[in-house]
Amino acid sequence: MSKARALSGIQPTSGSFHLGNYLGAVRQWVELQATHDTYYCVVDLHALTAGVDPAKLRDATLASVAQLIALGIDPEQSTLFIQSHVPAHNQLAWIMECIAGFGEASRMTQFKDKSAKNGSDRTVVGLFTYPMLQAADILLYQPQYVPVGEDQRQHIELTRDLAQRFNSTYKEIFTIPEGYILKSGAKIFDLQDPTSKMSKSSSSASGLIELLDSTEANTKKIKSATTDAGREITFDEVNKPGISNLLTIHAAFSGQSIPEIESAFEGKGYGDFKVAVADVVTTHLDPIRRRSEELLSDKGELTRLLKIGAEKAAIVANETLRKAYEAIGLIPRG
Repeated sequence: MSKARALSGIQPTSGSFHLGNYLGAVRQWVELQATHDTYYCVVDLHALTAGVDPAKLRDATLASVAQLIALGIDPEQSTLFIQSHVPAHNQLAWIMECIAGFGEASRMTQFKDKSAKNGSDRTVVGLFTYPMLQAADILLYQPQYVPVGEDQRQHIELTRDLAQRFNSTYKEIFTIPEGYILKSGAKIFDLQDPTSKMSKSSSSASGLIELLDSTEANTKKIKSATTDAGREITFDEVNKPGISNLLTIHAAFSGQSIPEIESAFEGKGYGDFKVAVADVVTTHLDPIRRRSEELLSDKGELTRLLKIGAEKAAIVANETLRKAYEAIGLIPRG
């Protein structure tokens, strides 16, 4: 029996992933390799919506690939590729744009939030059409599942709507994908603002645990994390969001349950607990950082692996695009 297919992507928004990327998404991707036919994509075209420095984008894209491999994505087991290496993404995106409604696109949370913040004149059109490219990213590979964070649920629903609309209007071409939402440990909060999700858009880098940072840098950030009133190590997201966030992080790396950790630190203070969190996190991340650096030292090998991944991805993507073009009435080149 063939495995169900799963696909997901990650933006190369900076030189390093952060803890939220890893615990909220990539660790799940690694686990899915054993049970699914997995396709993983570094979505460099999506990164263009934020404005980029070309050299930094190239470096961040390769760093993203290196980190994915270091975290356990196996290029022989999964199809690992860069979005811009498969032109079918842009080609199918135009079809998605032509069947999506203006109202649908304008209601997407990311566009609404950023355009409200920056003003319409300073908001690029690509941010408005971003969800249609994302739909194309998914539908090209006919996946049954799309592992994403809770904040991407709206995008999955739009993708499903567009696929169903195309299938009912023209021909049954696209698999209707389901979001594969990680229920536990998916949301890691900013160390300095534990009521906000850990994100590259944070106002301060001191709230981020970055995978490629040194042991010393990440230890310092954890020891400086915002905590709460009192000194009890207890999980209470409303009254003790800082300690609750650190408990979640500890549990994610140690494998212990939160009640077990609470019990182990009963009667101890925040200082002792932060030292323990820093130790369990950096012990886990250090080999990942070293492996990433090793991979980045041989860019020729990374390029070779990406070429193989793009070729594998293009076989599937081009066949889906061919069927979609035919169904919508576009004449094949011949």
